[in-house]
Amino acid sequence: MGDEADGVDLLALERQVCFALSIAARSVLSVYRPLLEPMGLTHPQYLVMLALWGTSPLSVKELGEMLQHDPATLSPLLKRLESAGYITRTRDPKDERQLRVELTVRGRDLRNEALKVPPAVSARLGMSIDELMDVHKVLTDLNAAACRAGVTPLPAPAKDSI
Repeated sequence: MGDEADGVDLLALERQVCFALSIAARSVLSVYRPLLEPMGLTHPQYLVMLALWGTSPLSVKELGEMLQHDPATLSPLLKRLESAGYITRTRDPKDERQLRVELTVRGRDLRNEALKVPPAVSARLGMSIDELMDVHKVLTDLNAAACRAGVTPLPAPAKDSI
């Protein structure tokens, strides 16, 4: 048995935060997958679109900071979104070193279809939007605590089909 505190096995798999997060991440992403497929989006692409629906245009650097991805990870996502006709990538006329990402009309229109995703996720999980917002707050607090502990997010996997 692992070390015990107050009779609790501190090394029990089912008590590990990392294990619960890993399982939850895979499970929740599996709920999103069939909702995003009809829109032609993977989950990482959906996150890019969410960022752009909030603010467009954005530089690749700004987008990477928002999503906590490095440019090398974003590049294949952006190429696929551009091929799908959802975004354009152009050099910033004020700074040619910066690549600007902007929604196309088709990309802006896709937002109307995406409005169906949060309620569908809520329904599939059997949790209210308020319950999901509570989970979001706990996870946001956990991420903030990790940052305070000096942890920076690991680069996201380069694969576009998470």
